Amino acid sequence: MERHGIIRLGKGDALPAALRGGIVALGNFDGFHLGHQAVVGRAVERARAEGRPALGATFDPHPMRFFKQDTPWFRLSKLEQRAELMQAAGVDALLVFDFDAELAALSAEDFVTARLVEQIGAAGVVTGADFTFGKARSGDVAMLAALGATHGFSTDTVGAVALDGETVSSTRIRTALRDGRPRDAARLLTRPFTIRGEVRHGDKVGRTIGYPTANVDMSNYLRPAYGIYAVRVALADGRVVGGAANLGVRPSFDPPKELLEPYLFDFSGDLYGQVIDVALIEFLRPEAKFDTLEALTEQMAADCTRAREILAGD
Repeated sequence: MERHGIIRLGKGDALPAALRGGIVALGNFDGFHLGHQAVVGRAVERARAEGRPALGATFDPHPMRFFKQDTPWFRLSKLEQRAELMQAAGVDALLVFDFDAELAALSAEDFVTARLVEQIGAAGVVTGADFTFGKARSGDVAMLAALGATHGFSTDTVGAVALDGETVSSTRIRTALRDGRPRDAARLLTRPFTIRGEVRHGDKVGRTIGYPTANVDMSNYLRPAYGIYAVRVALADGRVVGGAANLGVRPSFDPPKELLEPYLFDFSGDLYGQVIDVALIEFLRPEAKFDTLEALTEQMAADCTRAREILAGD
């Protein structure tokens, strides 16, 4: 078992005996939004009623990334974030199938027999209604139910969850974030979109103008609208600090470099090397290029004032 309760399963890897015979919530679960929560909630409910382990199961890399490696970054969460959220919902462990050429080539029937039956010994599988699996996505929930009846495991399908008359989906969340609407995304996620990353050394320009920032690489996260955000930052020691962050390429500086750069209010300390969580609360304005440092610092002061007001009333 890896950190965060994650168990990676390549071909031939065995699941610990204590976790075999579980009820498995199966899907991609990127972002763990309201719809995903419904699927996992059903699996946990059934597992508890039957006295079995409750398991989440997903794929890494995401199948889309495997088949189309030039796809723009689209992730809403890292694996460890999903594992933590699932564990908070009652899951005992998150199983991660390594999505490689061999797994991609498995027929729907072979995926069920080799992975769900033989490798993890699933007693039950819960999915969303639109779940597909197997080579060329040839398997659907009807086929899964038929294969479950053949191989002796139960199946359960959870219908789509709607909010404001529309289906909750990762696509809808990504659209909200790209449009600069983090509060809309947060309602679908049930929490703010949060980027987790290690604080790295930057060029330290912020220090020279009175706004030292923590530089966080965007990794494979979706790129929300570039601009300035009011944020809340969770530190490694458990503290949560308000701030204002630039997310983008810093057009006032040369050369451009894509970064997430939160400035933490009323904070002093060394964060280098620490992993922090930066939650996007509200979009303040798009990125802009300033002709002088004076104009930039004046705007940053205004941004920070507005961010403080937003966070105080949030």
